Amino acid sequence: MKWFGRKAAGRDGARPPLSRVGSVPVIGEWPRSYEAQVRDAYCANAVAQRAVRLVAESVGSAPLAASQPELAALVDARAGGQALLETVASYLLLHGNAYVQVIDDGAGGVAELYALRPERVTVEPDAQGWPVAYRYRVGERVTRLAAEDAGGRPAVVHIRGFNPVDDHYGLGCLGAAAGAVAIHNAASTWNKALLDNAARPSGALVYDPGDGAAMSADQFERLRTEMEGAFQGAANAGRPMLLEGGLKWQAMSLSPADMDFVGLKAAAAREIALAFGVPPMLLGLPGDSTHANYREANRALWRLSVLPLADMMLGALAQALGAWFPGAMLRVDRDKVPALAEDRERLWKQVSGADFLSDEEKRAMLGIG
Repeated sequence: MKWFGRKAAGRDGARPPLSRVGSVPVIGEWPRSYEAQVRDAYCANAVAQRAVRLVAESVGSAPLAASQPELAALVDARAGGQALLETVASYLLLHGNAYVQVIDDGAGGVAELYALRPERVTVEPDAQGWPVAYRYRVGERVTRLAAEDAGGRPAVVHIRGFNPVDDHYGLGCLGAAAGAVAIHNAASTWNKALLDNAARPSGALVYDPGDGAAMSADQFERLRTEMEGAFQGAANAGRPMLLEGGLKWQAMSLSPADMDFVGLKAAAAREIALAFGVPPMLLGLPGDSTHANYREANRALWRLSVLPLADMMLGALAQALGAWFPGAMLRVDRDKVPALAEDRERLWKQVSGADFLSDEEKRAMLGIG
């Protein structure tokens, strides 16, 4: 039986033409490249970094149920100090693609699994558009990794998010959050500049000699130099100013609309959390009352973000590793997740109270063999 025409000549023309459209549109001065977006978001934005780590660390620490103990040990093991599931989850959230290299132990088994950096990987398709190899570039060096080994078993496992405009590459959450990250970072920079200047434009020096004469260029330059060196910056806050004849100080302040960067920053932070599927309450963001309490928000995080991502990852790994572990199965053991304890307790009460069910039927509904 030929599944989807795999390795068959009859698959010619079965797939639509490939599309390699840019993943993220550019608006204003938002960063275009993945590396720039990562630096602005994960490396320089506390909200984005915490949102990604909250989901990825939850996936990495989730209790696993596996068909074989060796399979669970392989997925939980660290390769080169790398936590596989946490790393793969982070790459999927940020880039939309995760490439897991299956390293052979030399005896027909699997030694370890290692997640490659996705921005360094390029898919190499055949004439019909099916991936046959992956090119891993580090600087000027390019390594070609075959999609399958000599025995037809997967050598690289490609896990990707859904992308409606590309056949080979997934779409992450980072591009959708780029605008909110840019706004949040800009608001932080603006607020920092305001703090450096006593949280307001201090005022204006007005030259009023009385006879209508204008200040010379040398006088203006000297006055500006003295202002920058002796009175600007947080270290000079509150320092008294001595003015010469013809100069007077005019105090200034920002309007309430100009000072409304706190609300703008909070709105951008909530949009960042939304892009990565994290309830804003879990990030300590003000003004969010979607969930009644922290426990309900944590339960929503697991149900709507952590479990779907973990199921996709574990399902792909189990399918690939089935060549070494027949009947491979990997999933999150929901009975051991503390955040879902109330849901399981409610289910157990409902099942135990159903007198019309036999003990075997109750055990089957609860997933107990």
